[in-house]
Amino acid sequence: MTTAELLGKDPGWIIVVKALIVFVICVISTLMAVWTERRVLAKMQLRTGPNRVGKFGLLQSLSDGVKLALKEDIIPAAADKVVFIIAPIIATAMCFMAFAVIPMTGEVNLFGHQTALQLTDLPVGVLYILAVTSIGVYGVVLAGWSSGSTYPLLGGLRSSAQVISYEIAMGLSLVAVFIYAGSMSTSAIVSSQHQNIWNAVVLFPSFVIYVISMVGETNRAPFDLAEAEGELVGGFHTEYSSLKFALFFLAEYVNIVAVSALATTLFLGGYKAPPGLGFTEAWLGGWFTAVWFFAKVITFFFVFVWLRGTLPRLRYDQFMQFGWKVLIPISILWILVVATLRVLSLQGAPRSVVIAFASTVVVLIMAVNIGFENSKKKKEAAVADGDNKAAPSFAVPSLPMEVSTINVSKNIGGDRG
Repeated sequence: MTTAELLGKDPGWIIVVKALIVFVICVISTLMAVWTERRVLAKMQLRTGPNRVGKFGLLQSLSDGVKLALKEDIIPAAADKVVFIIAPIIATAMCFMAFAVIPMTGEVNLFGHQTALQLTDLPVGVLYILAVTSIGVYGVVLAGWSSGSTYPLLGGLRSSAQVISYEIAMGLSLVAVFIYAGSMSTSAIVSSQHQNIWNAVVLFPSFVIYVISMVGETNRAPFDLAEAEGELVGGFHTEYSSLKFALFFLAEYVNIVAVSALATTLFLGGYKAPPGLGFTEAWLGGWFTAVWFFAKVITFFFVFVWLRGTLPRLRYDQFMQFGWKVLIPISILWILVVATLRVLSLQGAPRSVVIAFASTVVVLIMAVNIGFENSKKKKEAAVADGDNKAAPSFAVPSLPMEVSTINVSKNIGGDRG
């Protein structure tokens, strides 16, 4: 029985219970994510981190959320009040909706009913996730525009350009997964990896591109240019306070968990156990598969924290150039390679033909890399030679360090003498 058939037998009350479970998981994961991030960054920076409220400071995130909710709610006079209020709701709601098609467990028994911890299984489930996460960005853009302030507007514009750039790279990185699995259903992609090797190994370039794109998609450091405290004060949410700011805060972390869950589903086998540990999937009546799922999600979240604690923020032009001139071209070329290999495999081509094609691709990549390095060295040599050129025939003003200086104090002392 397929996952779609299994979920199709769910009564209404089971669907409501699973929706409530998913919602609670998202909220609790946000509280734990904030605490984990602060503790991990503290360890990286040789600090202690939150350790007062609750055991090991575990209740610090909850107390901060209560304090934030009790603060004064201010709406700027120049703001578009309706859009200003709706924007954080859009941003948060879309993040929760992404979990509707993500399989968190295999077949389990929930209150005497056989089901899976997944709300629905769409034939185009991955496209659904990309669609709702894209709509969530409207919350950021509308928040910046409706604030009636300059810096939030710039943050919203940056966010829109950022999403356009990295949504394309992210979508292209997933095409190879669709080709290899033969489906866009999240459960089908998980099953295809259970029968073979994880996609993170087979489609490693797609995995790397997706990981980079998901950091840019979530506006996280070093790609947090929509916020950029050093240059835009606080970015798109500068004018927000109290519960509205809390919703943006919640949306950011739920979005991180969502893209990490999608990466787990598409590239790390989802809720399936690592190779050699498949016998653990039957433990606790199938519920132990949730342990493997969330262990992989936590690993991705640690990468987010690690990047924030180690890499400086990019300049905006560097960020956009990297997306359009590096990630997108590489994604397109990789899709062509994967599609060709898939066609050769389906047509039963001899192994020698497949190896010859793969070797040709590797040689071409090495040739391009060597050519790029040589051009880079020539450019550096040309810049170095420019310092040794003869002086031009026309008048050139002297550089500041070549202008003679006068020691005023010495002259004054000499006059007095």
